Amino acid sequence: MIYLTGERLLPHHVRAAAFDTRWRGLDPDQVHAYLNRLADELDQLHRDLATANTEAERIRQALRQWQSRHHNMSRWPT
Repeated sequence: MIYLTGERLLPHHVRAAAFDTRWRGLDPDQVHAYLNRLADELDQLHRDLATANTEAERIRQALRQWQSRHHNMSRWPT
């Protein structure tokens, strides 16, 4: 099996994983089914992370706008 050091593990890495064969080894169909399930989960996690990052950036921008308005309001005499 080839390990990609320094690179983020992506679903296609899991799906393309190859293992040496051994006598009386694991059932290849079960291994591939598990790797496909793992790749699907990894793919979903990447999508969820991208969504969370987008939402976090939206909230940061809204907070900056609120802080800017609040800061400008505090300069006005009451």
